[in-house]
Amino acid sequence: MEYYELHPENPQLRYINKAVDMLRKGGVIIYPTDTVYGIGCDIFSKDALDRIFSVKNDSSSKLFSFICSDLKDIAKYAKVSDSAYRTMKYLLPGPYTFILPAAKLVPKKLWSNRKTVGIRVPNHSVTLKLVQELGNPIISTSTTNRKGQILVDPNEIKNIFNPLVDLMLASGNLAGDPSTVIDLSMDEPQVLRVGAGDVSLFV
Repeated sequence: MEYYELHPENPQLRYINKAVDMLRKGGVIIYPTDTVYGIGCDIFSKDALDRIFSVKNDSSSKLFSFICSDLKDIAKYAKVSDSAYRTMKYLLPGPYTFILPAAKLVPKKLWSNRKTVGIRVPNHSVTLKLVQELGNPIISTSTTNRKGQILVDPNEIKNIFNPLVDLMLASGNLAGDPSTVIDLSMDEPQVLRVGAGDVSLFV
């Protein structure tokens, strides 16, 4: 596994480009977000997506969210109502995963039974620069150990995942709280998981 340490606010572009090249080749990488470290690949790389299911020991029925670069990008991959747009504009970028009706551009393997998808726009320079340079969304699923516990120490993550992924972008220890999950696919928003993001707007 290639391993690079990046500045969290001003990430070195040469390392971002190495990760982008790996993603374009169908590689699987680990990268920091504003909540936890994520395991990801280009959402349009079927073989890499299958590898992530294997790495996470999840069946193909497990649903992963994916990261977009901004609100405009989200509109390509999900159907966004006016109210959903206003909510996301207020909260993004930030530690939230929003459940939205899937657009046809998204591979059906990432759809739920309700034809929805989970989308993130993290408030982290490394993540956003990575997606911007790639030009496609990337899968987002947390780095966990065999007990399902979230890993926040990049050295521990490196030791565990070294033989399983192709490249890691490290940016120090992260907080370890998962994103807050908000379902915006229906008339009224529903908080499905309380995590790092403030939910007072929905109470």
